[in-house]
Amino acid sequence: MEQPFETASNIMRRKIPSLNALMMFESAARLQSFTQAADELSLTQSAICRQIAKLEEWLGFPLFLRIKKRLVLTQAGRDYAQKIRIHLDKIERDTLELMAHKEGGGVLELAVVPTFATQWLIPRLPQFQAKHPDITLNLSTKTSAFIFSEAIYHAAIHSGKTPWPGTHGDHLMAEDHAIPVCSPALFKRHVGTKKSARLETLAEMPLMHVSTRLEDWRRWFELHEYPNDIRAVQGARYELFSMLIQAAIAGLGVALVPRYMVQNEIDTGQLQVPLALSLPEQAAYYLVYPEENVQLPSLQAFRTWLLETTRDYQTQVNTAMLVKR
Repeated sequence: MEQPFETASNIMRRKIPSLNALMMFESAARLQSFTQAADELSLTQSAICRQIAKLEEWLGFPLFLRIKKRLVLTQAGRDYAQKIRIHLDKIERDTLELMAHKEGGGVLELAVVPTFATQWLIPRLPQFQAKHPDITLNLSTKTSAFIFSEAIYHAAIHSGKTPWPGTHGDHLMAEDHAIPVCSPALFKRHVGTKKSARLETLAEMPLMHVSTRLEDWRRWFELHEYPNDIRAVQGARYELFSMLIQAAIAGLGVALVPRYMVQNEIDTGQLQVPLALSLPEQAAYYLVYPEENVQLPSLQAFRTWLLETTRDYQTQVNTAMLVKR
């Protein structure tokens, strides 16, 4: 006789369904089909139906509605499926990590702010890979703080003014001064053949914003003693710096972006600086991780490499600034 749930003696009276039942439910919920779930798990459709029916009976409420031969999740089923998926993913990752450690390597799950990942971190990762070929680094993007105990990540790189409460935090580097950038075509259309725009000219150009920093342009104009309260807050908004940069390359407007994010685009001529006035850095990047992950070998290796790399980068930036002066 099938036993979809562990007995009380085996699970110390925890109210936890069996892993098999949860895997079947997650698959059926994701695919919206018992038949496709059966194919995915190499089981029969009847086995899937029986397990999910027993799971619903045990929970005391339906997870699916059967409407005209269609399978539809209830709201409770949808919420439960999302939570179960997170836990199943974590179990899988933990298992793979353990297997990797057994072979002398390791896996590091890292959450990182998107543009820092694409514009700074990823181009330098070959250096880390060359030093630690046995470590697999999995990157996911996160734009806001989260609770480590409720996520799959071992560590995170975030931008802010302080590390997250309740975590260890290593200061990596200042964010860099933000500078205005635009496409050469947009510059020529508004400024002509001059080498630099005037403040009043730039104020009339279309200004673009990153959604989390809608005050940046106004602060920039105030810092350089040009009142522009109205137009400084007008213009298109983009959720990510990476989107803002692509919009600037496409000629949609002028963006105010930390220099390191666009230095390559400036060097290749995709973007140019219409006016060499900057907005001082507002935050810094931190590597944060919970206490229980401090001794994780893959994190220790990555932390050592990252601190060395950011220190070298900051030294290069400081040296370049001194040369310019």
